[in-house]
Amino acid sequence: MNLRQKLERRPGPLGRHAKESEGYYMFPKLEGEIGPRMRFRGRENLVWSLNNYLGLANHPEVRQADAAATAQYGMAWPMGARMMSGNSDAHEQLERELASYVGYEAGLLVNYGYQAMVSAIDALVDRHDIIVYDAESHACIVDGVRLHAGKRFVYRHNDMESLRIQLQRATKVLAEQGGQGAILVITEGVFGMTGAMGALREVVALKESFGFSLMVDDAHGFGTMGPNGEGTPAHLGVSEGVDLYFGTFAKAMASVGGFLAGSETVIQHLRYNMRSQIFAKSLPMPVVIGALKRLELMRTKPELRQKLWSVVNALQSGLRSRGFNLGRTQSPVTPVILSGSLGEATGLVSELREKWGIFCSVVVYPVVPKGVILLRLIPTAEHSMADVEETLEAFSAIAANLAAGAYQKEGIVVV
Repeated sequence: MNLRQKLERRPGPLGRHAKESEGYYMFPKLEGEIGPRMRFRGRENLVWSLNNYLGLANHPEVRQADAAATAQYGMAWPMGARMMSGNSDAHEQLERELASYVGYEAGLLVNYGYQAMVSAIDALVDRHDIIVYDAESHACIVDGVRLHAGKRFVYRHNDMESLRIQLQRATKVLAEQGGQGAILVITEGVFGMTGAMGALREVVALKESFGFSLMVDDAHGFGTMGPNGEGTPAHLGVSEGVDLYFGTFAKAMASVGGFLAGSETVIQHLRYNMRSQIFAKSLPMPVVIGALKRLELMRTKPELRQKLWSVVNALQSGLRSRGFNLGRTQSPVTPVILSGSLGEATGLVSELREKWGIFCSVVVYPVVPKGVILLRLIPTAEHSMADVEETLEAFSAIAANLAAGAYQKEGIVVV
């Protein structure tokens, strides 16, 4: 059996549904200007699946900054990796401003968040070190941990007794190694599927007993959480206990790229040892200048974050008042958790789109357990209260239909 034959026989848990689902449930195409209303398959839908938290994707000042930088520099400049020929004053300015915004000594730009998390973990630890990480960590953390040559222990999600046990195991291993190595704990500020915050206060409290370092992926918390959008550690008052902070441009900033922030020592080490940055072309100048404008608006226009939270509160309170289970969300991420089969999941999503004109993301097994349907809504500062009311009406209708067995079909509903 050659590689092609193997892949044909084993397409994976999602790939096996590609023929029926591609273009509708998976890899759908939204068209038109980015915003709450976009076109899907030729008709307008109210969209709740864009990580455009603060509405910056089409903010006029952002569009002007992006266009002006592109006209001046094109998409190629600067050429080369930053260590060789791709550095600029603007890149360094953005790093300083980002670090200052989230409250750390130094910052480091990265090209892509997923890539950066994998690469940063690789650069921080060696075979003597031990990683302890939350069981519900994002795939980028899991993939970084998988590449680790040393030991790794996982603790139950936000379970501090489980974390304590794994830290005790890690401490014992280090003692057996003669004191070689360190412990790195990795968790998230806001977990992207459930919207729950990481138990950062409780994790930080354990540092005194176990002396580990803490890395936090705050992709969904940067720009949305904290007094001024500084992130989840600031929201919980534990920034000083977080040794390495990660934020992405792909959520609140509505762009591409990201950054790491921490002490001068840690950031300098990453600057010279992160292979994904050393051997990759620098972020193009329009992305950097556009990020500077986005950061300026995040700092100077608190009304954007206030509007986001007004929509979040209206949507979440409205769903809860109608009996929906939103799990443990403490953030703008709004998961609606239902029970049903794969066929029921696709049936109700089809009705949401075709009858009600509402587009949101659906998550099923293997991302969530079998029998669980998770509809994930992402409120933004661009949504209106009328959008919220329209969505509440639609969700009440599909919940009633689901309970009545209206979507009981085998497999995927083909539209």
